[in-house]
Amino acid sequence: MTSPLSARRRTKAPPPGDTGQEALYLRSLSDRQVVVSVKLRDGETVRGWIEYFDDTMIRLTREGQPNLFIYKHQIRSISEASRRREPRTNPSTTAVSNGAAS
Repeated sequence: MTSPLSARRRTKAPPPGDTGQEALYLRSLSDRQVVVSVKLRDGETVRGWIEYFDDTMIRLTREGQPNLFIYKHQIRSISEASRRREPRTNPSTTAVSNGAAS
């Protein structure tokens, strides 16, 4: 005779494979423009911020380098590299003071 407890264990469903948290996390990184390090399955690591993502890929925007479209199945991990990406500075609007009085 089997106990009711053992029967319940056998019928328990496995946890869902998709919790929906991936999209929320990527949206948060994208909205805050957090610089991330993306480690790929081949061992290469690229840095930038996630400008766009969908079910199959992310678009990684990089300063001074071409933007990358990366398929999610090629990604091993994504980690935050810093809190926010540095804002672009416009050299023509940046005034340099030499400290001399006129």
